[in-house]
Amino acid sequence: MGESMQGLKRTCYCGEVNETMIGQTVTLMGWVNRVRELSKLYFITLRDRSGIVQVTLDGNNASPELMEKAGALGREHVIAVTGKVMSRGENINEEMKTGKIELEAEDLRILSPAAVTPFHIGDADVANDLRLKYRYLDLRRSELQENFRLRHKVTQCARNFLSDEGFLEIETPMLAKSTPEGARDYLVPSRIHQGRFYALPQSPQQYKQLLMVSGFDKYFQIVRCFRDEDLRADRQPEFTQIDMELSFVDAEDVIEVNERLMARIFKDVLNVEVPLPFPRISYKEAMERFGSDKPDNRFGMELCNLSSIVAGSEFMVFESALQAGGSVRAVNAKGCGSFPRKQIDSLIEFAKTYGAKGLAWISINQAGEYKTSLTKFFTPEKLDDIVSAAAGEPGDLILICADKDSVVFDSLGALRVELAKRTGILEGLGYSFLWVTEFPLLEWSEEDDRFYAKHHPFTSPMEEDLALLETDPAAVRAKAYDMVLNGNEIGGGSIRIHQAEVQERMFKALGFTPEASRANFGFMLDAFQYGAPPHGGLAYGLDRIIMLMTGSDSIRDVIAFPKVKDASCPMTEAPGEVSGQQLEELGLELVAQDE
Repeated sequence: MGESMQGLKRTCYCGEVNETMIGQTVTLMGWVNRVRELSKLYFITLRDRSGIVQVTLDGNNASPELMEKAGALGREHVIAVTGKVMSRGENINEEMKTGKIELEAEDLRILSPAAVTPFHIGDADVANDLRLKYRYLDLRRSELQENFRLRHKVTQCARNFLSDEGFLEIETPMLAKSTPEGARDYLVPSRIHQGRFYALPQSPQQYKQLLMVSGFDKYFQIVRCFRDEDLRADRQPEFTQIDMELSFVDAEDVIEVNERLMARIFKDVLNVEVPLPFPRISYKEAMERFGSDKPDNRFGMELCNLSSIVAGSEFMVFESALQAGGSVRAVNAKGCGSFPRKQIDSLIEFAKTYGAKGLAWISINQAGEYKTSLTKFFTPEKLDDIVSAAAGEPGDLILICADKDSVVFDSLGALRVELAKRTGILEGLGYSFLWVTEFPLLEWSEEDDRFYAKHHPFTSPMEEDLALLETDPAAVRAKAYDMVLNGNEIGGGSIRIHQAEVQERMFKALGFTPEASRANFGFMLDAFQYGAPPHGGLAYGLDRIIMLMTGSDSIRDVIAFPKVKDASCPMTEAPGEVSGQQLEELGLELVAQDE
């Protein structure tokens, strides 16, 4: 049983004790990081969120009761210590912020004993599933606590900046209406309206547009959002957005204020100067050069179109792709010509995970000689043309993909990033922002035989393309813009449709009947009839930004209590079963599914 802290007040944090306090008596509280006993001396490292400090007890000076308590201490016991700050003299620990001082204990209370933990706090070699099961212990790690300090600074900085720019922070509902566009919704059954469901918001999109109709002019919110989709390292079923919307603006206005916001955050939080303005490239250019609409532009290895050079060859892999309307493109892996066949095969297998059926390759040794899978299909002169088009030099490895454009872009776009990781060229490259603009307004789904909105159905077409909405929908460009950082989309937005008739045309292009449009979005269409200002906005994925700023491998490291790949929580075991009474109150009945 723990002792009471009655009569004690913490005077400072562990990491705040310094040389200016030598001779002062202070009271510290925290967790025992480690205990060492040496003859009649105890050395205790005490930890709280600010850092650690060494506490000493000398048996020659301390009372027997105090020494007995010290002997009973274990890792993670919660204690309060009162003592005098002393210099460590020559026994300085340069690895500790408090390494020049120590606390000579005069009183010690064990506030809460701790059981033996399933792993030592701070150990690097602990399985992720064990860390997540005991997340409250893993969060005691200094690395994770530093992540959350940084996250706090980012949100505080964003709030201050946007408030200074005249934005109002306004909360929007968590219980909303399910809409047919976008990812799957998380549904919440209504007890009062049985048979009806709320949806947890995938974003505050419709509400923030209605706030513009309401005349608030500038809105922002740091808001939780929910999507019932398959997870990856940088996705979670619930996530946080820095969300904003502005009235009487065009794309330039939204871009300008958001560039300054990012520059402020990186300067204030990381002391990193971000050059303004950010570079901009169109969606088409991004795909042609990088094979991705979120390109990492910190290194080369850009895609090269070989279609015209290899057209008419006897190599049916290339020819079939071209005849089907696809393309043949290559990435020059600079300096990778010495890769052994086993490593080339692993790159081919990597590309297959993005839909490629395989890769052709040309390896160039230091003497300029080729080793290739294409020898029997192309003359030496034609191989020279291919190598020249890919800017190949001695020591390079040219990797070639042939398929429909979407597969070629996905495969080579991912491959160039994988090559950059394997060759280590990303290390020390810092931060690089850019905008990707002029996205397609719509994208065709072969599976559903219909168009879907590339971003969302409220994104405005470019005026010069509006006439094509009925005649050539695939050619219509959107007034959309994504902010990309080091190959990661961290924010996306657009100028919105503010005219009811254009919104109705958009719904028609998406395959909605007037009745379906009215049933799903009637309140939006009605609102636009009462004076909707031109407006636009942007939303950031806060978790992803923090992941990049901290250099974390996964957003799980910057979310306090994350889910795992199947959207479950190992710690709380959510989602869980509910009682029959709860189901009955909601008018629900569980039906067994066939395996």
